[in-house]
Amino acid sequence: MPLLDGLAPAYPVADRGYDSDPLVAALAAHGTCAVIPPRRKRRHPRAYDPVRYAQRHPVERLFSRLKQFRCVATRYDKLDAHFLAFIHLGATVLWLRHC
Repeated sequence: MPLLDGLAPAYPVADRGYDSDPLVAALAAHGTCAVIPPRRKRRHPRAYDPVRYAQRHPVERLFSRLKQFRCVATRYDKLDAHFLAFIHLGATVLWLRHC
């Protein structure tokens, strides 16, 4: 899979929408252990680590909160460095609101 060629995460975490045998096989070929819960209607459910999957929730909440900033949600910036700077700024604002 071309998207996964440059990545080497030890435990890629995804939701049920990414539960497919070819994707899990491609991840296993790269030497990673997929943390993807099986779809409910799967005949033979795969095993996955629910503790690692639960760690996905705070990351999803952070992305949801970052999208409240218009410049992050719409991606007006042409340069990656400017976009990353706004993500840092937004994360700092969220962190300061939390304290």
